[in-house]
Amino acid sequence: MKTLERYIIRRTLYAFTLTIAAMTGVVWATQALRQLDLVTSKGQTIVQFVGITMLALPFLIMIVAPFALMLALILVLNALSGDSELIVIDASGGSRFLVLKPVMIFSVAVMLLIAGLSLYVAPGGLAQLRTEITRVRADLVANIVKPGKFITVESGLTFHIRNRSGNGTLDGLLLHDTRDGETAFTYQADTGNIVEAADRTLLVMQNGTIQRRPKQEGDISIVRFQSYAFDLSNLIPEAGEPVFKASERTTANLLAPGRNDAYALNNADKLAKELHERFSQPLYAIAFGLIVFAFLGKARTTRQGRGTAIVGAIACCVILRTSGFGVTAIAGVSNVLLSLLYIVPIAGSALALVSIFNERRTQPRWLRTLHQSFQDRLEAISNRLNNKQAGGAS
Repeated sequence: MKTLERYIIRRTLYAFTLTIAAMTGVVWATQALRQLDLVTSKGQTIVQFVGITMLALPFLIMIVAPFALMLALILVLNALSGDSELIVIDASGGSRFLVLKPVMIFSVAVMLLIAGLSLYVAPGGLAQLRTEITRVRADLVANIVKPGKFITVESGLTFHIRNRSGNGTLDGLLLHDTRDGETAFTYQADTGNIVEAADRTLLVMQNGTIQRRPKQEGDISIVRFQSYAFDLSNLIPEAGEPVFKASERTTANLLAPGRNDAYALNNADKLAKELHERFSQPLYAIAFGLIVFAFLGKARTTRQGRGTAIVGAIACCVILRTSGFGVTAIAGVSNVLLSLLYIVPIAGSALALVSIFNERRTQPRWLRTLHQSFQDRLEAISNRLNNKQAGGAS
């Protein structure tokens, strides 16, 4: 690899790393808020909440990676132009393809990254996320023991706690049990903890009393205790097997779902669409790389503004990816619609290549028209602002 190629790839890698970290962080924060009930109502700690939501991180990286590549290439190519490095390459007789080669090498690397995440890592993370959420929803403490409420677990058994501390300790605990045919039991304790021991789930209460009251006739007896264990094993709800959606299934499962898989039998179109989407998503990295280079890969003098080219590159990439999302929304089992998942990024790459390899004109007419339209609007806005400033000054 030549020095110039290493130089461009190194700068692009630095910009890509910073961009994808920032974009993924923002998207992860917005998605994590949707699972905030894991902390607020399901009784999970912050560490558990972060660990569970981080399982979706590979999927988020896969989504934002093409846009991070677009922004990284725009920053690098614009910097090369601003520092007159593209002009020096052009003046020394070097071809613009000297810059295109490292751009494509890096785009292919990002494509492979997206492919690995799309086909293997992201589905595994989403499947584990589904399993963890199912487990949390079946948690006894999260769903039964809620502070300030009287919760009837089953007929004849009622829980109440005043508060639950951050370490899981239950404060001000009251347990009323009338399941016995002859005697009613009322347990009161200052604190309690859920403990797993010998394959049993126990509620260990500290510093409390047990009141025994016959249901027919008789005196109430009160027993004080320092520690008492109440068996909760038969009250733990069954955490049923999670039903994995199409995006949460492995690629192998999408290719050959089980014969008795009810979800696969009822949603064959979703499985087919998800499979083709996983194979088509990496193609957007190549398309974005070519589009950005088509707009910004040519050497320009300092008098030639690059703002319009940057806006054009961003607009084309956004339109292309939005078209892909639209096709994903309408695609079904039809082979024609499924083929559009591949046609959209390939068509974007082909149009960018036509622009790059056009020797007479660096850009085709429709691109030049788009550039001129953007430039005219920017100049009109600038003139209006200048007129307003002049009027205010007078």
